[in-house]
Amino acid sequence: MQLHDVWFVLIAFLWTGYFFLEGFDFGIGILTRILARDSEERGVLLATIGPVWDGNEVWMLTAVGATFAAFPDWYAALCSGFYLLVLALLVCLIVRGVALEYRAKRADVRWRRTCDRCVLWTSLGCAYLWGLVFANMVRGVPIGPDGNCTGTVLDLLHPYALLGGCVTLCLFTLHGALFAALKTTGAIRRRARALACRLTTPTVVAMLLFVLWTQVHRPSVPAFIVLTVAVAALFLVAEMTEKAREGWAFALSGLTVAALVAGLFLDLFPEVMPSSTDPAWSLTVQGAASSPYTLTILTWVAAFGAPVVIAYQAWTYWVFRRRIGVTRRPERAAAHR
Repeated sequence: MQLHDVWFVLIAFLWTGYFFLEGFDFGIGILTRILARDSEERGVLLATIGPVWDGNEVWMLTAVGATFAAFPDWYAALCSGFYLLVLALLVCLIVRGVALEYRAKRADVRWRRTCDRCVLWTSLGCAYLWGLVFANMVRGVPIGPDGNCTGTVLDLLHPYALLGGCVTLCLFTLHGALFAALKTTGAIRRRARALACRLTTPTVVAMLLFVLWTQVHRPSVPAFIVLTVAVAALFLVAEMTEKAREGWAFALSGLTVAALVAGLFLDLFPEVMPSSTDPAWSLTVQGAASSPYTLTILTWVAAFGAPVVIAYQAWTYWVFRRRIGVTRRPERAAAHR
């Protein structure tokens, strides 16, 4: 395996980690209007992700930075071909972050209601748009002989990509419901568990359709095996949720997210951006990579920096591992009261 292959695997790993962690963040944001009965309960839900949501986004920033450094042509094609989707995602992420941080800064009902709406709609937007982007990346976009995308935003809104958005929206919402059941107590926990049971069926249906469509479009045995694991794990989520084994259910929904992302990257390899105009113009791992010298420097930086970041984030989750509720709020989480 050469260095550019190693970096393709590393970037796939970073995106997998991001969607595993940020997926339940988006789910919690979406569920603030469904699970919570009042502002106090919305505060409890947001407090479950309060200490960790910004750390989760480090995975996305690292993945984007690694793509820019290791595969500049891939990065350029993504930014030029998906610029409106990327812009919408950036706006959603910024507004969502501001709303999460500033919600508790003013004791004003109208202010908190506005922040809650921002969290809800931006979480929903992010969960759907990420699916739209990755489905388009796997299906391919119009790429010319110069490596630039020639299509418009309307070319990105085809049925396969729209289904991809539905898959990530359903999956992240389910992931969030299971995280809420795992991290809360009392009535919110019971509601989260019941909602997770109801969400499982539509998520399984959407996943099955998407996996079959992906295999028809780009058949790949390794990707099919991994995507089958994702669907199988989703079936087990339903069983574990009904048995009230929230830890196992959340771990299995995380496995579903990880297997889905890994399967999509396996489907892509050895390409990074297929061309729907002419397969000969597709961007490949080898053709879109930086020079061997650049990749060597990046490898040394990653070898020393990545373990520190992962260890710090693991420590953060350990510190804030306890369940919380309306009458049981840790000091940091109480900032979202």
